[in-house]
Amino acid sequence: MADMQSEGEAQAGEAQVPGRKGLGHRTLNESKKLWHIAAPAILTSVLQFSVGFVTVAFVGHLGTVELAAVSVVQNVIEGFVFGIMLGMGSALETLCGQAVGAGKFHMLGVYMQRSWIITCSTALLLTPVYIFTTPILKLLRQSDQVSQVAGKYGIWVLPQLYGYAVNFPIQKFFQSQSRVWVMAAISSVALTLHVFLNWVFLTKLGHGVVGAAMVGNITWWFINLSQFIYLISGFFPDAWTGFSLSAFQALGSFIKLSLSSAIMLCLELWYFTAVILLVGSLKNAAIALNAISICMNFQLWAFMITLGFNAAISVRVSNELGAGHASAAKFAVVVAVVTSVLFGILFMCLVLVTRSDFPKLFTDKPDVMRATSKLGYLLAATILLSSIQPVLSGVAVGAGWQAVVAFINIGCYYLIGLPAGALLGFKFKLNTTGIWSGMLLGTVFQTIILIRITLRTNWQKEALRAEERIRTWGGPPEDEQDATITEGFAASELHAARNYFRADTAITKLR
Repeated sequence: MADMQSEGEAQAGEAQVPGRKGLGHRTLNESKKLWHIAAPAILTSVLQFSVGFVTVAFVGHLGTVELAAVSVVQNVIEGFVFGIMLGMGSALETLCGQAVGAGKFHMLGVYMQRSWIITCSTALLLTPVYIFTTPILKLLRQSDQVSQVAGKYGIWVLPQLYGYAVNFPIQKFFQSQSRVWVMAAISSVALTLHVFLNWVFLTKLGHGVVGAAMVGNITWWFINLSQFIYLISGFFPDAWTGFSLSAFQALGSFIKLSLSSAIMLCLELWYFTAVILLVGSLKNAAIALNAISICMNFQLWAFMITLGFNAAISVRVSNELGAGHASAAKFAVVVAVVTSVLFGILFMCLVLVTRSDFPKLFTDKPDVMRATSKLGYLLAATILLSSIQPVLSGVAVGAGWQAVVAFINIGCYYLIGLPAGALLGFKFKLNTTGIWSGMLLGTVFQTIILIRITLRTNWQKEALRAEERIRTWGGPPEDEQDATITEGFAASELHAARNYFRADTAITKLR
């Protein structure tokens, strides 16, 4: 552990002192750190998203109504719930990441257990959303036929809600310590199992949407069980020491940050849900819903790539701020954004080249394929923007800016994007194209504002805030000797950070 810590301090020191190494060496070094987290995180995100992707692909061959029903549940009901659950669990990205950077591994297990308490309680409160899927969709002006089938699917898919409650905190626990390859391996096995079970229960046995729901439940709980076995198998001797009553302490502060994270992510994910609802109110809604759902599934598949960079930059920023390395955190942001944009350009070109062909992956209905192809150019532009925005959101989570980003999301998405989409779609009769254009406009404004905030950030102040957050919320270590060592280490790191800031300021003035 000491050798690893010394090596980490040396590497951080190289990144912190701009003149020690050339820009190329620093970029390569940071890229290695980024990809060490991003590569398995991308693989895990793609594999786990593909669970829903595979479900839609199999259900799409059952019929237009079944495809529309499952798509509405995934994008409206599960989209609503997923945002809340992921957000409530995302407080761990800030707290665990900064605790790892400060070397306070004993906090991680308690943080995760606190998050489990919060996410499981939240799941219990959200259970009626699944039970009353049909009346909720009818209230939202969805067709009766689609709402009835969606309601049946929603009730049977309820166990996945509690699967999310267990899954999100444990994934953040692993990510904060860069233990993500095991998650990728588990997810690959789970996806293989998911494809096989869908083929058996839907294609061979003909169990329809109920079979699709049950297969999804099995897949998600297989992932959870496998991850928990890994957790308790002795690979985290410092971070996991078993269940503790300390998890019930300081829940108030933890809930506050969890709610901020949930609001930030929910406002973003619900934006896409609102777009689905607007499309569902158009004439010939079944075809329009299928078209935009296919595009969103493809967009979300590409989004999983940038979501890996979101996880990676969140870990990198939180780790560096927790360690008091402000310049290293800033440099990590630059490398992550540039790398993610390159992937965004690649996927944008892929959509433009295959816009007449990729709908065939989801449907064999000619009218749905034509409607989907018309959205190809807007989909390509959205994918390019989505290569920037998630990385900047990851920076916000790593630094603990969730509340600020929540207000930005309200303004850009709900005061600009949705009204513009409704105006273009209904008033100007542009239908699905107009609604998507409005959504894209809101994303453009949000991305510009996040870029401006990131460029104007004082990273040294963020490092000091991270130290204060760890000291305030961390609680006392398990024995007083460890406390003395830990406090001494934190104080020396803070002192060094302040001295570096003063020296850097003085040099800047001399220049």
